[in-house]
Amino acid sequence: MNSQIVAKPNKRSYLRSLVGREYYVAKRRLEWLRRSSTFARQDNGTRLEHSIFTHRTMMLRPLRDVEMYLQHNKITNLRLAIAPISGVVIRPGETFSIWRMVGRPTAARGFLEGLVLHNGRIEKGIGGGLCQLGNLLYWMALHSPLTVTERYRHGFDVFPDINRKIPFACGATLAYNYIDLQLRNDTQDTFQIDLWLDDEYLNGEIRCDRPREFDYEVFETDHLMKMQPWGRYTRHNRIWRRQTSLVDGMTSEELVTENHAIMMYNPLLNA
Repeated sequence: MNSQIVAKPNKRSYLRSLVGREYYVAKRRLEWLRRSSTFARQDNGTRLEHSIFTHRTMMLRPLRDVEMYLQHNKITNLRLAIAPISGVVIRPGETFSIWRMVGRPTAARGFLEGLVLHNGRIEKGIGGGLCQLGNLLYWMALHSPLTVTERYRHGFDVFPDINRKIPFACGATLAYNYIDLQLRNDTQDTFQIDLWLDDEYLNGEIRCDRPREFDYEVFETDHLMKMQPWGRYTRHNRIWRRQTSLVDGMTSEELVTENHAIMMYNPLLNA
């Protein structure tokens, strides 16, 4: 594994953060204009026949020192965010982008205050909680032939592993619009993403116009928690993907990513 020394994060002023953010927002919008014909679009009139992978994540998780109304607001934010995405069809050569489909989450569009992470602190922000959508879509993509072309890992490990069912750091953080999750279809098949809410879960499914040809297993190695010289714990691991052919049983493995995150809780304390 690469160096486990993590630099102490720099704290930027509000003005610098604002100017920098809007610069990158404008830059990404220009990129969208240049590449408009290569992006996938929603097609609610199409439902592809074959299910490739399904997953769901619980929407309400009581968290220490977090007001529950923010969790309920997150459900509203998720409902608004998945509406323009669900049913998107990704044809060969096309790219799926969360933010290009969702747009900017603003109060005028009905988005509410939710949890956001800013400079290593839990804060409130309009549209907060949408990282749950990024996490779900990234996990599903890892169990499909789609190619992840843009994904940003969480720089902070926010909460202890209570009821965690997937390896640490198998998610994707989001911030409009330059911290995005993008998936490209490098195959000759067509894929579709369906998303829906029920009473407890955010649900997702990837579908295809052909039966699936592979099974995928995503797993971690080299998990480690380490005290940094500047006084905080950090967490590290490697994420791998094992692909097994359903035709001949042949397997292959690839390193997906290495993760290095600053822990926001003491790992020596009980949950």
